[in-house]
Amino acid sequence: MTASIAPRATSDTLDGPAVGAGSQTLMRGLDVIEAVARDTLTLGELADRLDLTKSTAHRLASALVDRGYLIFMPRSGYRLGSKLLELGHLAHQQADLIQVARPHIEALAAGTEDTVHLGVLDADRALYLDKLPGRRRINISSRVGDRHPLTSTGLGKALMLDHPETYWRERFIADQAAGAPVADHASWHGRMQGYVAAGRAYDLEENEDQIRCIAAPIRDVAGKIVGAISVSSAAQYMSDSRMEELTAEVVGVARAISHDLGWVPKP
Repeated sequence: MTASIAPRATSDTLDGPAVGAGSQTLMRGLDVIEAVARDTLTLGELADRLDLTKSTAHRLASALVDRGYLIFMPRSGYRLGSKLLELGHLAHQQADLIQVARPHIEALAAGTEDTVHLGVLDADRALYLDKLPGRRRINISSRVGDRHPLTSTGLGKALMLDHPETYWRERFIADQAAGAPVADHASWHGRMQGYVAAGRAYDLEENEDQIRCIAAPIRDVAGKIVGAISVSSAAQYMSDSRMEELTAEVVGVARAISHDLGWVPKP
């Protein structure tokens, strides 16, 4: 009885050994979707982009067309299908900001030992959605559900980073009239321009005496700022040098939350 010898699997083989074959096909199918997400591609372009034979690329793409993940346009090629629109909508509904952010801000609070806030823009105010107290014996008066001025809080400034400067001025005037701590507009405006360039914002004891914070924006799949996080502590623990040291960590956590919401940084 002669033993049969299975053909050696190549990078383009989808009919190899049973173990792992299904996973390989799945990964190739996802590669096809991701390639088409960037450009509408003809069959030849798709095969070249993924280093597949045309027959394999056609088999994968046809299966995805059948399930609605791709659409084939005779004169231009393959593009994303309606099924992905449906799934994207469902994913957006499930991506509750508090639930998505919670594990990230828990780790941030544990690592810094300082108070971490999560907030959103609500009727021209910063609405605090979540708060994790730090380990230090510091009383920070903020509470979940509080709404604070945008121009004097780190969260508020981070939420405004993409807004036009005319909006900054309107909020500054309104907040000052409503009793926000008196500030010099020219100096405040200059700091905001610096915050935009740095991708984060500071609260330098502007909202609460002896309390400083670092804040960074959270973005959704469209790149829009939908929230912000901040790390707050007493000024004695928040020297200028420590704020600079913590900046990368706070921005990194905000970016990780944004990633979980579907955001992808532009090249």
